[in-house]
Amino acid sequence: MKKSLHLSLLLVFVTSLSFSQDVADQINDTIPDGWRFSGSASLLLSQAAFNKEWQAGGTSNIAVELSGVQQIDYKNGPWVWDNTIWADYGKTRFKDSEFDQKTNDRLEFTSTVGRRIKQTNWYASFFLNFRTQFDKGFEDTDTEFLVPNPENPDQLIPVEVTTRELETKFMSPGYLQFGPGMLWKKSENLKVNIAPASARFVFAASQFTDPNNPGNQLDGDMRYFGIDAGDTSRFEFGASIQATANFQLIENVLMRNQLNLYSNYLEDPQNVDIDYTMNLIMSVNSWLSANFIFQAIYDDNAARGFQIREVLSVGLTFGY
Repeated sequence: MKKSLHLSLLLVFVTSLSFSQDVADQINDTIPDGWRFSGSASLLLSQAAFNKEWQAGGTSNIAVELSGVQQIDYKNGPWVWDNTIWADYGKTRFKDSEFDQKTNDRLEFTSTVGRRIKQTNWYASFFLNFRTQFDKGFEDTDTEFLVPNPENPDQLIPVEVTTRELETKFMSPGYLQFGPGMLWKKSENLKVNIAPASARFVFAASQFTDPNNPGNQLDGDMRYFGIDAGDTSRFEFGASIQATANFQLIENVLMRNQLNLYSNYLEDPQNVDIDYTMNLIMSVNSWLSANFIFQAIYDDNAARGFQIREVLSVGLTFGY
């Protein structure tokens, strides 16, 4: 609770300081009217093969990774409308494996509309955020059984069998969040939206929350991503902060940062949900680049600790 209070006080202080600075400077609007489009898309294909004589170890595999971000912004006088779409998907296939392994899966859309307050960097705003995944997610379990040896039926030999259990899929979970607030926008690459009164809905298919379904994914508290047993949605009301900061670190190296914070007033407001993503794009030329993605999520309704994702890829990139 003290940490939450300190964070709130710091936020109020920084916000007040920034607002005072903006009013004092009476900055000029340098963003042109009209539509602006920017984004990037990358494709990674990798393959590794080992013959039976290879002694250093390894498993033959093939991997495909697709990732992209699309920014669509509009401005008309004091009005701005910013839209961002993130999409990532990847799979790896190992030799002799019965199942593909999903390595990346994300679909997210954020839209913010705002009206400028005098000649400042501040806008009265309204935002909407939607987040889910494209494909099914499984948990694989390896189980060892003893079976008769085909060459000697009187002898038992161990055989490992992999089974998988469905844990997630499209819109399970799905998140929808919206509310009014204040947008601080220095440029297209540096902005923060503060929404102290935002609604959030969490959705899931009934198969994951039905206590009578042997395949349900209810936790020890009889919940699935915070949704109670037997329900397919959950309503939350709280405070939201969304920040975007994109920097050109050096020539041909772009860092994109996105931070989402959410505190649910209705339940454990001190447990702030955190979702941070950093995408480092290192361009070799117009078509070749290396991408590094780091994502950290804290949501106590999903896991009792940070969820960490890292993706490093080298492949074809198209940016504009």
